[in-house]
Amino acid sequence: MDRITVEMVKMLLERNRIAGEINRVKISIRKDVKDQSREDQLQDLVLETGKKYDMEHTGDAARRGGEEEEEDWSDSAKTASRLLNFLLKESLHTQFSHKGPTHLSVFQKAMEMERDGADIIHMEVGEPDLMPPESVRDALSGSYDAGHVRYGSPRGMPELLEALAAHSTRAFGRGWGGGGTGGGGAASDCIKFTPDNVIVTPGGRFAVFAAMSTLLAPGDEVIVTRPAWPAYKDCVIHIGAKLRAINTTLEKSWIPSVSDVTDAINQNTRMIILNYPNNPTGAVLPPDVMDGIMEAAARCGAYVLGDEIYASYTRKPWRSVASYRYDKSIAVQSFSKSHAMTGLRIGYAVSSKRIIDRIASLAALCLTSVSAPIQYAALHALRSDSDGETASRNASLMSERLDVLAGHAKGMGLEFAAPGGGMYLFARVPQDGADLTDAMLREHNVALAPGSGFGPYRDFIRISVASEPAGRLADGMNRLKNMLCAGNAS
Repeated sequence: MDRITVEMVKMLLERNRIAGEINRVKISIRKDVKDQSREDQLQDLVLETGKKYDMEHTGDAARRGGEEEEEDWSDSAKTASRLLNFLLKESLHTQFSHKGPTHLSVFQKAMEMERDGADIIHMEVGEPDLMPPESVRDALSGSYDAGHVRYGSPRGMPELLEALAAHSTRAFGRGWGGGGTGGGGAASDCIKFTPDNVIVTPGGRFAVFAAMSTLLAPGDEVIVTRPAWPAYKDCVIHIGAKLRAINTTLEKSWIPSVSDVTDAINQNTRMIILNYPNNPTGAVLPPDVMDGIMEAAARCGAYVLGDEIYASYTRKPWRSVASYRYDKSIAVQSFSKSHAMTGLRIGYAVSSKRIIDRIASLAALCLTSVSAPIQYAALHALRSDSDGETASRNASLMSERLDVLAGHAKGMGLEFAAPGGGMYLFARVPQDGADLTDAMLREHNVALAPGSGFGPYRDFIRISVASEPAGRLADGMNRLKNMLCAGNAS
């Protein structure tokens, strides 16, 4: 046993060394390190090896349940596949020392330039340049006198949980009113949420991290449609799981097909992440696609994590994963976009009691509780905005800015799909997006996000309308036009 273990360690180290060399070559030629087709070939080889091992040592394939051999894996094949996922995850570690620019790195550089006196037009981050409702100000100033200065429950303040459960029932408990479609289908009647179905978190980001950390294990696979917020990949790798990306295209308006998802599912699939309205494209899944994905998830028993923080910024019919009668769905919401409370760091998740209990255990370990004054402020924001006026007003403003931005982009000849929601335009540009965003910041004081931060989209940029008024956005787009025209002239 010692000899085999030592040999395995030596081989693992050698494999990582070779993978590192390959990854460095790919990075130098600006090729995506991850190659899903190559990984699929490796998985087929590993599965066959596992099946042969069982045949040699047990006399049969030791299949577990099911009638179709090609859809069922032996114990050894499943173990071998999970080990392969671990090896692939280890190989990706070298990529993190060569990470390219992201929207956050551009934002940090822009902030440094501002501290040195530069006037930056911020079109790189999704932070609304709006103030929270006045009720938030009043609640924060009154939280001391109200006694909200103590430890609280890891789940959240009881009054806030009650309010969020009622809000979620109104906002997400009813879908399009279609008939049921299997275990993950649409319910025609309203789903009523209770405080047991809700947990308050310090921002939507922690809700995403907590759900993934408590529900995933090393070797599990997570399906993500790209372009995608880079934190999903970072969380997957941190946990030791494996990302299986579905790369959507501009030509198909960034919408995956149901078959794209079903083809990506295998016996290691543990979670499907749906971020719609999407960051960075603004895409919204059509009803039939959403229904089909939820049906597929129910058939394989995968969790569905819906990152829905742009829910209040929809321009097309949209549906929450929480509106399906599927007890493995988790909807993540946030006050950051709807009520412009980004710096207050408060979000929440809606799911089954079993999943909320697991997230609450991690929250108790890491946080004790979310800040009581912040929860008190969120409660007052909900109470003063029961008809959704604040969120609707903010969404209307962002929609107007998107129209202004789209008009400029169209006039410049940029290719993009009209966003169905959110606060971004994801546009194709005639050069490397990272080089372009770097030059725009250095030479024109305009901060933009490179498309490569969201997946293999080097010839794209993400343009945000969140942080600047329409006039400044128009100024930024004119500077971008001048840059592109100068590049074409040279």
